Amino acid sequence: MDRIRGKILWVDDEVEHLKPHILYLEDKGYKIDSISNGKDATILAKKNHYHIVLLDQSMPGMDGLETLKILKEINPFIMVIMITKTEDEWLMNEAITEQIEQFLIKPVNPSQIFMACKQALEMLKLRKEKLIGDYLKEFREIEHKLDSDLDLIGWWNLYNDLTDWQIKFDEFKDTGMSEILNDQIISCNKEFSFFIEKNYRKWVKSKNRPILSNDIFKSYISPKIKRDEKICLIVVDCMRLDHLKVLIPYIEPFFNIEINPALSLLPTATVYSRNAIFSGLFPDELIKKYPKQEHDMKNDSSSLNKYESQFFKEQLIRSGFEYKTIHYHKIWAVEEGNKFASRFKDFVKKDIISLVVNFVDILAHKSSQTDILKEMIQDESGFRSAVKMWFEHSWLLKVLKKMSEENFSVILTSDHGSIRVNNCVFVSADKSASSGVRYKYGRNLNTNEKNALIIKNPSDFRLPAYGPQPSYLIAKDDSYFVYPNEASKYQTKFKNSFQHGGVSMEEMLIPVAILKGKK
Repeated sequence: MDRIRGKILWVDDEVEHLKPHILYLEDKGYKIDSISNGKDATILAKKNHYHIVLLDQSMPGMDGLETLKILKEINPFIMVIMITKTEDEWLMNEAITEQIEQFLIKPVNPSQIFMACKQALEMLKLRKEKLIGDYLKEFREIEHKLDSDLDLIGWWNLYNDLTDWQIKFDEFKDTGMSEILNDQIISCNKEFSFFIEKNYRKWVKSKNRPILSNDIFKSYISPKIKRDEKICLIVVDCMRLDHLKVLIPYIEPFFNIEINPALSLLPTATVYSRNAIFSGLFPDELIKKYPKQEHDMKNDSSSLNKYESQFFKEQLIRSGFEYKTIHYHKIWAVEEGNKFASRFKDFVKKDIISLVVNFVDILAHKSSQTDILKEMIQDESGFRSAVKMWFEHSWLLKVLKKMSEENFSVILTSDHGSIRVNNCVFVSADKSASSGVRYKYGRNLNTNEKNALIIKNPSDFRLPAYGPQPSYLIAKDDSYFVYPNEASKYQTKFKNSFQHGGVSMEEMLIPVAILKGKK
């Protein structure tokens, strides 16, 4: 056989008796080096690149476990198959802790060794080939769905499938399929923009509509309060469906999880969508009821969500739950999160706990401002990885464990998502226009309607109207707005960064996870 399947180092103090096994593996296309002790094996491993080490546990001098530790220090990624005469569980535990691929019990025959090596070396390749084949089949099905008349649930299911493929391809970044998938997501977003443009205005004027940001309390929280369940509402600002999915393995040991859809209000920005969650109101209703909020929005205040606690308390009262006790907490920094976790016993007697967690939103914004984060979060995969890394060691995971123990029903959701922007779009605007790159409001706004939803009559979208001739521009797909005289500056700053405020599946299709403790 001309093609070498892999290079193997076989370490066994009785290696002279393994000649039939070695010949069999060589006939199957493997190149074998053999050695009789652990010390010499580590010397060979420093000089040569081996794909697999077949390692005997019971050897004089350095035994298998000692040799294994040194081999992993030399090359943490080397695959090791341990072979032993004993079935002691402690030995298996030790070997597994040191990250062996397989554990074989003597006597072993040549075909058994061959299958173990084939599985170790070729499993990823075979999984990769199957994954590519499955996606190419799904690719055609998704294209077919785009030609049909999808409703919002249809779009949610399609987006759910696309995020699953994104996460699967995170493991195999060298296939080139991620680029094809990304192109397909761009195509889907163009169709999704048409869908939103066609339907959004009638939804916000009708009671027969999908669950929007301002319906989350009524649809998902109020029924649980009526059943006297202890409730925790957690709004992770800017969390997308794919972010939630990579967190699920850390949550599942403590909760049964059910994921439901909601739709963020437009613009997909905190001041509109998160205020709607806590108030239960559309933005035009909100400013009528709360003049201070209108004043802050008119004057582009530095904080446009400082009344959330008041909004939530008054929504509870309007819903007939004035007798319920509540604790609201907004957490920006790790220190504040750790402080909340350490004081959890102070809040556990409350009927309702409401948390706002700003980490993911901060991560999205800072990724365009700091070189380290730009390097880490170059694409969606990097963004998912950063969110997962944070959550695995976060105060929030500790709090969720405690909530499971205290039998809280947790509603874990987001106000909006974000999208990686690449398409620079020129916009003209009055000097008083807002500064966002995915949405703008003000006077004399204008851009190409191919790239933006142009709103001349804000009341059609249940949006506030400020001053004479008010209008909004909301970016579609992966576009972002720049002024012609500052194009180069903003392209350098924002191209390939994560932004929100516009129309896309990533920003608008919001997961609402219902977590019920397994206790």
